Amino acid sequence: MVARNPALPDNLAESIAAIFDQVQLSLANHRKNCVALYKLHQQAAAVTQTGSNGAVVRLVGERKFGDAFIGMVNRVLVVKKGSATADRVIRFIGSYVKFVNEKVSAEKEKAFKDPTSSISARLEDDADDTIASRFVMRLLNWLLAGFPAKNKTVRYRCVCIVSDMISHLGEIEQVVSFFAVEDTYNLLKDGLMDRTGDKEVFIRAHAVTAISKLAGSEGPDEVDPGEKTILEVLVDVLSYDAAPEVRRAALISIPLLPSTVDAVLSRTRDTDALTRKLVYSNVLQSKLEHPRQLTIAQRELVIKDGLGDREPSVRVAAGKLVTSWFDVVLTEPSETEDFTWNGDDGGIMKGLLRFLTLFDVVGPGEAAAVDAVLSVFVTRPNIPDAFVFPESYWKELNPESAVLARVFLEHCLSEKNETRLEAASLPVVTAFAFLLQDSYNALLNVLQDAENVAFLNAGEPEDDEEEVEKREEERAKKEVILGELLRMSLKLDFMDEIGRRKVFTIVKDMVAHPELPPGLINPCLDVLKEILPTERELIRVVVEIIVDLREDDQDINDIETGLLGDPDMTQTTITKDKSSRRVKPREDMSLDERLEADITDMRCLLLCIGMLERVDGSFEDNSTLEGILTDLIIPSVKRKELIMREKGLISLGLCCLIAQNLALGSFQLFLGQVQNAPEELKIRVLQVIFDILIMYDEEFFSRSDDIAQKITGYLVQTLESEDSALIQTVLCVGLSKLMLAGIIKDPKVLTTLVLTYISPNTFTNQELRQCLSYFFPVYCYSSHNNQTRMQSIFISAFDLFMRIRENLDDDQEMITPLQFGLLLVDWTNPQKSAEMLKTELQSQAPHVEVAADILGVLYDSERSDEVLKVLCQLLGHLYLAPGLDDRSIHKLNLLLSHHEEQSPFSDDSVRKIFDRFYSKFAQMFEKEIQHINPGKYLDEEFLELYNFIGVDPPEENSGCEETPSVSSTSRSQSLVPRYPFSRRASDKIDFRISSDVENSTEVPSLADESDEGTSSPTPGPQAQQTSKLKMTTKHRRKAPASPSVNEQSEGEMSELVTPVASAVTPKRKGVKRIQTPGSATQTSPLIRKKTRVNSARKTRSKKAPVADDESEGDATPTKAT
Repeated sequence: MVARNPALPDNLAESIAAIFDQVQLSLANHRKNCVALYKLHQQAAAVTQTGSNGAVVRLVGERKFGDAFIGMVNRVLVVKKGSATADRVIRFIGSYVKFVNEKVSAEKEKAFKDPTSSISARLEDDADDTIASRFVMRLLNWLLAGFPAKNKTVRYRCVCIVSDMISHLGEIEQVVSFFAVEDTYNLLKDGLMDRTGDKEVFIRAHAVTAISKLAGSEGPDEVDPGEKTILEVLVDVLSYDAAPEVRRAALISIPLLPSTVDAVLSRTRDTDALTRKLVYSNVLQSKLEHPRQLTIAQRELVIKDGLGDREPSVRVAAGKLVTSWFDVVLTEPSETEDFTWNGDDGGIMKGLLRFLTLFDVVGPGEAAAVDAVLSVFVTRPNIPDAFVFPESYWKELNPESAVLARVFLEHCLSEKNETRLEAASLPVVTAFAFLLQDSYNALLNVLQDAENVAFLNAGEPEDDEEEVEKREEERAKKEVILGELLRMSLKLDFMDEIGRRKVFTIVKDMVAHPELPPGLINPCLDVLKEILPTERELIRVVVEIIVDLREDDQDINDIETGLLGDPDMTQTTITKDKSSRRVKPREDMSLDERLEADITDMRCLLLCIGMLERVDGSFEDNSTLEGILTDLIIPSVKRKELIMREKGLISLGLCCLIAQNLALGSFQLFLGQVQNAPEELKIRVLQVIFDILIMYDEEFFSRSDDIAQKITGYLVQTLESEDSALIQTVLCVGLSKLMLAGIIKDPKVLTTLVLTYISPNTFTNQELRQCLSYFFPVYCYSSHNNQTRMQSIFISAFDLFMRIRENLDDDQEMITPLQFGLLLVDWTNPQKSAEMLKTELQSQAPHVEVAADILGVLYDSERSDEVLKVLCQLLGHLYLAPGLDDRSIHKLNLLLSHHEEQSPFSDDSVRKIFDRFYSKFAQMFEKEIQHINPGKYLDEEFLELYNFIGVDPPEENSGCEETPSVSSTSRSQSLVPRYPFSRRASDKIDFRISSDVENSTEVPSLADESDEGTSSPTPGPQAQQTSKLKMTTKHRRKAPASPSVNEQSEGEMSELVTPVASAVTPKRKGVKRIQTPGSATQTSPLIRKKTRVNSARKTRSKKAPVADDESEGDATPTKAT
């Protein structure tokens, strides 16, 4: 017989449904409903059936409860994202999983404490098989079946419920214990890893959150060879997922381990501002116990990226993180104190010194350390009030204490807080001079000890590496201390004459010392410039030091005091008594003497560069520089050694910036150095060239168009032929500055920069792309003329972009044509222009001209449907608003209304997009179109427009009633010939587009210029500026290779950019376009394979059709007399 337990409640399903109905209303009743549901669960679990043999127990009640529960959950899976009721139900499911788990665990603990109970005996037999584990296992297996569902809503809800369940199961050991049965853990892990690659963003985010809970349970032996671990999957999602929501989910969920910290810190440069903020406010703030868990380089990266972020919210979060680091260091006990001075309040100064040890103050981390201390000063404004510098502080200077004193001084001066400076008891100028002297002597002692060791070990092996590193570290520390004191001396008040003379003498002796580290030369020159009254005296002092350094028979200590010692000495006296030219020629020197002379010359060049960087006066006013130029700089430029030639060219370039005649005479020398110079030298020379061009823009670009074209062509050709990423960046930065300053206005340069920006060859050059991504918006939005210039290259740049895209390699990627077109549309958007003109008519001009250009291109029957579709889509993104002038409306209306008749689309999707724009345009300007008198617009531009679209112009003063006409000068003045309707890129397929750019900006005329009877008169200057509508050709001859800049004359350059007229007849009524023999063969994939069928048109009596036999070779379109 079958034994039966108590029967199931009659209303089990209805009771569960009533509970789910309540939980979707509010989160407040979830706890109460969890208790009620658990009672039903226990009642159902008590109902079992025993088999006939008594060995099998069937959990009938649990099965009925599970069916009813899953039936309720099943109703939630189809509810789309965003429903608050569904979200509450999911929260309740997770809460009940947590509740039943806690209840079962409590019962197990109670049973184990009472070993006589029957429950205890059952738990000992099967401790893992509980009511909670069976319920969770069934629910989980049912949800895993929905992971690969086709419906994205079902996938999303299943992943959400699983993620909520895992988060409510507590410790990871409990998660593993639940999922250890029947390999459910592996199924869960595999399913979640698959969902991390789901195409829906919100599904990936929840999957990442869920799988991160399993990361700690995965052992290295559980992963099959070639399979990624959970941590590796999380790192990949954090680094490469395109959605910022998914990256944020991975960032918050991933554990901070040595294997993941680099990926976490890489998000400090994330494109999403909120993600960058979470790195500081959530991850590092909560998961990092002590900043020393990061390496010095990682700490400096956090400071640099966080405090230097462009978003204020990110900087605030980074500042709070830095302050928390200071609090941690301040409260930790110090094992050893390197300083014995006292005087500060509460140990704040000593805490800041320990805080500075977190960074490499001696090395490149000094900037990060300074930013960190300033951030603490900003976050805690009362901290600087505790600063007091006792006399013992300056006697125990180390790099950290020197940096802290300098930062405090600069911070107080920036806030103009003189009271705080006086309270800090900083030394006066004279006392500070003695501090400089002591620090300088300490550095000389270290240098002397190193020289003595090198002399004693001559010919013998060097000391062990530890001793060498120790000496180098000591020298670096002394150098940092002296450098910080020199920077502090710039902020001192030199009204004290005695202190000023003392500081001058010490600093001058430092500069004259041949062993002074190069890193201290510039700080010393800054101090000299601050002390000396004029630039002439600074030049005199530095030149005197250079002369003495180059003289072999004179000791440095014999240098006279200078300005302060002999105020009557002038520059003429120096030139008479001394010369920088060596008495002994280089050819007569031995090898050791040459080496020593080269070291001296290098030091002199460094002094010369530092001096010239601080001089603003003219070269002619400082005659002393002529000797340096003749005896030091020019010989260094002629040297074969790369380092000597580089410093010589830099010095010569700095001289050119203050000497116009020297710049004009030396410019060709710099251009010649670019040809075959190594990369490092080429970068320096190009920087000098751009500095000279910016300084003397009128001499190079305003006086001769031939010279300006040659310089521009040379720079563009160098950019196109250069493969080095660094050199490309320097060229783009220089060209961007020249264009932004209005020095270069050539549209060919703008086209080159646009194509360089989107070229696949510059994909990895992030510095270049960052420069251009800043340049284009600033350039276009800053000036209406710049937007007009960008509009003038719209079609030519788009054609060249399509050529590049057609010839991409398999491993190259590029943006889509629509994305490229949207970039150009955005840059020409008049609404974003900073020069918003007074009338709405003028402000719409760039997009009006872009619309006319695109509509003209749509008449080209040889373009592919893909290109035509993109162009039609771009029309919908143009800014055309009410208030447009009648002339522009009439021009656009002509191009729109005759398109279907003259050049209908073969693709229905393209036609729909075009008709949508046409309907919108006609509806917006319906009244203006009705009142426009076409007879008022019969100037040269509109006659060419009628000729282009193949319709007869109206009779003059015919049509609608007379309306006020808009002058042709009121519309936008194009900078290049208008309407490159059918202009195609040249046959050269490469992103280097020198010949393409030259040819693409010129438009051939419709009329045959050789036909005197039909050609129109030559327009005047005003008509030449006005945009001209010219019939473009379908083919043209390939342009010859561009000669070099030095060999190309102005006439030759004009020939390169003059296109050849096409051999295509204009479309007339009853006349087909005929491709004449001898024209270029069309090989582009853009060519349309199908022929468009034109609608019937009336016969024109004014112009005769052209017969096929009349077209030979490069025939041109004809006009009737």
